[in-house]
Amino acid sequence: MRDHAFTLNHHEASFTPGQTILEAAQAAGVYIPTLCHLKEATPTGACRICVVEVRGARSLVTACSTPVAEGLDVLTESPRVVAARKMTLELLLASGNHNCAACAPKDAADWTGFQLEAQQTEGTADLCPAWGDCRLQDLAYRYQVSGMRFEAPSKYPVPETVNPMVVRDFSRCILCGRCVQACNEVQVNRAISYGYRGSASRIVAAGDRPLSDSDCVFCGECVQACPVGALVDKKSRYRWRPWEVKRIRTTCPYCGVGCQQLLHVKDGRIVRVTGVEDAQPNRGRLCVKGRYGYDFIYSEERLKTPLIRDNGRFREAGWDEALDLVGARLAAIMNDHGPDAIAGVSCARSINEDSYQMQKLFRAVIGTNNIDHCART
Repeated sequence: MRDHAFTLNHHEASFTPGQTILEAAQAAGVYIPTLCHLKEATPTGACRICVVEVRGARSLVTACSTPVAEGLDVLTESPRVVAARKMTLELLLASGNHNCAACAPKDAADWTGFQLEAQQTEGTADLCPAWGDCRLQDLAYRYQVSGMRFEAPSKYPVPETVNPMVVRDFSRCILCGRCVQACNEVQVNRAISYGYRGSASRIVAAGDRPLSDSDCVFCGECVQACPVGALVDKKSRYRWRPWEVKRIRTTCPYCGVGCQQLLHVKDGRIVRVTGVEDAQPNRGRLCVKGRYGYDFIYSEERLKTPLIRDNGRFREAGWDEALDLVGARLAAIMNDHGPDAIAGVSCARSINEDSYQMQKLFRAVIGTNNIDHCART
């Protein structure tokens, strides 16, 4: 056996000291499902979905929080492991209002047929807003768990909708803790945490007050981390499904950091923005402007025609007239006072290519470095 090797599903696999079983398995191309695991955050093993069987261990262990060791013999899909994951999924589905296609009615004779029919007829707000973009649902499909074995709660909490950015629906929360870690360890805003105990446990902000009354800056990192429909972008809620959108990678225009974004575009309109994970410099992180400051594109108040001020009042003009006037005025100022008498400000709501052309015009043509950029929404 080679140095730093262990047995993974009856095959020898190498590992780097300090890796967990999950990390070593991923490096070897072996899939282990997770719900609570969040990259770059402390592993908690809270959801128990990533359990694996280790030969000689008395019980199943969580792959995300168990270090791999020399000579370890690990099974990731043994009958014992699959049975444990199925039980966990059934309990999670029964714990809240997971009204998705995974929860087939008790009288459904054909589970797979029910799922296919739901996919064809979906299109209403009766289903979860994360339907089709839910990791819990994906795992229920993978292990064919119906979620109807255990009795669901008789009453659900009322969703929190009092802020303009995020809908918090605790009836769908599985207490995986990814949102807490995203807030406290990734973005380090420390706006949310665990509250209460036992069956009353829930995610709280500012002593269990609405997000709008807390230290939340609405960066949306918790929404991107949520694996279910407990946290949803208010702007995009029920407006899209994953198969309806085209994802376009771009650079955020609001400041000079250069955060990488994914624009989710449906019918030619941006319906959602997410950070590009594993991409520098932001590694999936975005601020409130980068994640939610996009709907100005479709504002009816946008100027569509150049305006020229005559006698203190604006009048509409053609592009040729407007550009000739601007060119003549700039040339006159340069002749009288030099190029450094001119400065340009680019708007963050312009596309990146336009901002680049603007600075090129001022530096290469006009001859001044007096340029700035407004990163405000």
